[in-house]
Amino acid sequence: MSTFLKTFFVGALSIGLIGGAFATGTLAVVLLPSRPAIPENTAMVRNVSVLAKTAILYDVNSSTVLYQKNANREMPLASLTKLMGAYSVLASRDGSTVVEITPDSIATEGDTGLRAGEAYELTDLVRLALVASSNDAAAAVATSLGDDYLLAMNSAAQHLGLTKTRFLNPTGLDLGPETAGGYGSAYDVARLAAAFFKAHPALFEETVHADVSVSNAGGDLVAAATAAPLRDIPGLIGGKTGFTDLAGGNLVVAFDLEVGRPVIAVVLGSTREGRFSDIRALISAARAQL
Repeated sequence: MSTFLKTFFVGALSIGLIGGAFATGTLAVVLLPSRPAIPENTAMVRNVSVLAKTAILYDVNSSTVLYQKNANREMPLASLTKLMGAYSVLASRDGSTVVEITPDSIATEGDTGLRAGEAYELTDLVRLALVASSNDAAAAVATSLGDDYLLAMNSAAQHLGLTKTRFLNPTGLDLGPETAGGYGSAYDVARLAAAFFKAHPALFEETVHADVSVSNAGGDLVAAATAAPLRDIPGLIGGKTGFTDLAGGNLVVAFDLEVGRPVIAVVLGSTREGRFSDIRALISAARAQL
């Protein structure tokens, strides 16, 4: 069994045994009652055609579901997992904390230019993980919590009432042909994105930039933003992409339906290109009908 799976199962066992509050390093998480699943017939926005297997429009201010398609269904999350990695770490670590890049961190799939022995501020690694979807940055962010990083991520999901959500690694990369690195529903992703946006608006808003630049003692590292195809959408606040063989194309974005009214749009199980057209269809329908 891989280290990721071993850590997850230990964390899951701890959840079952403790069942109330957890202490993960310096992160203490109190479990809240789970929210019921949203009614399948919920709809204020209608007649939207998307390729995605599941989708949702979620009003942040009122916690209202404006549109949903199979939004309670558990799906592979791919790199949307990185939102929870960042959320749970920033709950217990100051953004100025210096994190050293280890060989294990850069052993993950993908290479955004990080090298073992380099040191970055935690916030810069979060920016790289969210804007450029860097797997090595996400691994470095998560492991900065120590061996209990997966327990912290899963405990945070419990705390937020994300009943369909569980994590097996910090990147969302598939662990095998039948096992994803993280699972959740469109409804859960919408509420996670809303929580992250409320807690760290500046970080979420950086994802609409064309690229991200981070610095260490050796110089600057620049990487392209994965949500760049959406930059022309008026009122776009931020977004996070995800794609693996098991997940297909995933995408979550926040946009202003009107000034001061942020809405989260999520599509899971689309295609690499279809996720962008799906999000545009959801945003257009919301603006036309609301």
